[in-house]
Amino acid sequence: MRFTVTDLLAKKRQGIKITMLTAYDYPFAHLVDEAGIDMILVGDSLSMVIQGNENTLPVTLEEMIYHTKIVVKTTKRTMVVADMPFMSYQVSIEEAIRNAGRLVKEAGAHAVKLEGGREFLKQIKGIIEAEIPVIGHLGLTPQAILRMGGYKLQGKIPEQAKRIKEDALMLQDVGVVAIVLEVIPSDLAKEITESLEIPTIGIGAGFHCDGQVLVLHDLLGLFERFTPKFVKKYANLREDILKAIRQYKEEVEKGEFPDIEHSF
Repeated sequence: MRFTVTDLLAKKRQGIKITMLTAYDYPFAHLVDEAGIDMILVGDSLSMVIQGNENTLPVTLEEMIYHTKIVVKTTKRTMVVADMPFMSYQVSIEEAIRNAGRLVKEAGAHAVKLEGGREFLKQIKGIIEAEIPVIGHLGLTPQAILRMGGYKLQGKIPEQAKRIKEDALMLQDVGVVAIVLEVIPSDLAKEITESLEIPTIGIGAGFHCDGQVLVLHDLLGLFERFTPKFVKKYANLREDILKAIRQYKEEVEKGEFPDIEHSF
């Protein structure tokens, strides 16, 4: 049985923490699903951890559809959420609905996530009215990286905190099913979480949120460019993989592989 929007809201009511991770391909999506994670986010973070770009802005809708389709096909239990990439919803309500619809119809996503608050309420409302569940995203919104001037803590000053709190209530009012809170003070996240009937999912927002999300490549120690303060590395696979590849290279060069055991 798939984890659904109903299950998501029930966990909030029951006080049970929600688990979410990113995945973008068959092997990792399969493992995340097998581990029993509630939700997979096919994040626009694939722009950085899969494509090697400097930020999330270059990834296209077609690429998001491609990766989401793989993840949906691969999984059985987890709810798959697709990020709406930069400029796929900003231009107009009609375009936002059409692109969200493509992520559901062509890729099989069970919900979409998009960044921003009051400035995109009309788009969000339109998508929801088209019967597509939406997850909001407030705080540090990576698609606004150029305006924000980098990956910085948001909501530290009172004016920012007030706006984020107001936006969270506005998003709830138009019908989003959850809100991702990224890189905001934990006290602010606590205040927002307690004010909402829908779940909050934190990333760099402390332990008061109703759930947590991390980029899988950060959790596994596979992304070497930088490690945000909020990331806990549960493994160091980059070193293990590098060691294995170097051993393979050495054995081939020495004529040790393939040996009789690995030959016909």
